[in-house]
Amino acid sequence: MEVTWWGHATCTIEDSGVRVLTDPLFVRRLAHLRRRRGAPPPPEAAVADLVLVSHLHADHLHLPSLARLAPGTRLVVPRGATRAVPGLRRLAGLRITEVGAGDEVAAGPVAVRAVPAAHDGRRLPVGPHRSPALGYVVRGAARTYFAGDTGLFDGMAEAVGEVDVALLPVGGWGPFLGHGHLDAGRAARALAALAPRAAVPVHYGTYWPIGMDAVRPHEFHAPGDEFARLAARLAPRVAVHRLGHGESVRPGAAR
Repeated sequence: MEVTWWGHATCTIEDSGVRVLTDPLFVRRLAHLRRRRGAPPPPEAAVADLVLVSHLHADHLHLPSLARLAPGTRLVVPRGATRAVPGLRRLAGLRITEVGAGDEVAAGPVAVRAVPAAHDGRRLPVGPHRSPALGYVVRGAARTYFAGDTGLFDGMAEAVGEVDVALLPVGGWGPFLGHGHLDAGRAARALAALAPRAAVPVHYGTYWPIGMDAVRPHEFHAPGDEFARLAARLAPRVAVHRLGHGESVRPGAAR
């Protein structure tokens, strides 16, 4: 099993010959955000057998990036997404499956289970359409938890179940993290509860608001290192792999 981090929440999990892509975001700029570190993912990043979208925020469900997927690709989205985001219906050739927490989707020898997340899943800050924010557990030769965006919540470890690898958000795209997010400290506490063999910090050090380079810059640069430092104290048995953009790791087989 191999994990590649392309930046932000975009990862490729390759397990048992199946390529699973998470929250694809392939652009240099999104609204008021620009990519400050790492080149945009190369074309091969869009090659996937299964694509997982954790929630409807535009930096996780990005229609132009989804449009780069090959026809026939299976796209898994939270229940209600096609009603909340009509543009999904115009993505010709994609096979869209809506799921809620507890649902499973199979891709060859790999099974993916949707799990709860503590995050506002709406497409816009206000509006009538709601979809749940989700995480996913990819089960093949290993069990890999992709958290999407989430805060800590009661019963998190029980909801996720036993996993071997955890891809945890540790930061954001601005100088302040709102409710329903993990920072480095909360992510380390989540790691201690989940107790996987290995972890990869994601969702940091990629996008930042235009014109705010000097505002709390440590919130852009520091979360990965801070997570690794705190994880060594709170979850010393977990191997933390802090990847650069486009780097891959093979964190080990299942228990």
